[in-house]
Amino acid sequence: MNLEELRNDCAKKQKKGLHIITASVIIWIMVLGVHLTSLPILTKNLFTFSCTAPLLPISFAISKILKIDFQNKENPLTKLGILFSVNQILYLIIAMWIYPTIPEKMLMVIAIIFGAHLMPYSWLYKSKSYFALSVIIPISALVIGLNFEPYILAITMILFEVIFSVLLLCEVRRIKE
Repeated sequence: MNLEELRNDCAKKQKKGLHIITASVIIWIMVLGVHLTSLPILTKNLFTFSCTAPLLPISFAISKILKIDFQNKENPLTKLGILFSVNQILYLIIAMWIYPTIPEKMLMVIAIIFGAHLMPYSWLYKSKSYFALSVIIPISALVIGLNFEPYILAITMILFEVIFSVLLLCEVRRIKE
């Protein structure tokens, strides 16, 4: 297969990562729940980090429901997609620094990192949705995070992820068999 065929194969078999984005809706709902509590901000931030842990198990379950090839081992570009995700972990070091330094802005930083890490997937999956949201989410997260309480940002992220899931579903339906 040539590069374009490999990209098409990834987009088709992995349904443009729909299972991961759908799982992130659940993660952001959990984060919202944490930020609606009256816990101290450092405790909220610790629980926020904990909320991200079940992303892969949830997305794996969703991939089974949606009949998505979770690993697509035959395609070498799958490893590139994993590298795109692992890259985000390195940026979370910034969020870890923010945690005790400017704790009320940690969720904003996490949302910015999440949004920005989507851009390479726009190339991998040939997706305008990934590209647009990789720009819209970080800018929105910055503006909302600087001006509102973290729970407002969590609500916004849920809305973005729901919209993103719908947009991806529309893109996936347009993929040629």
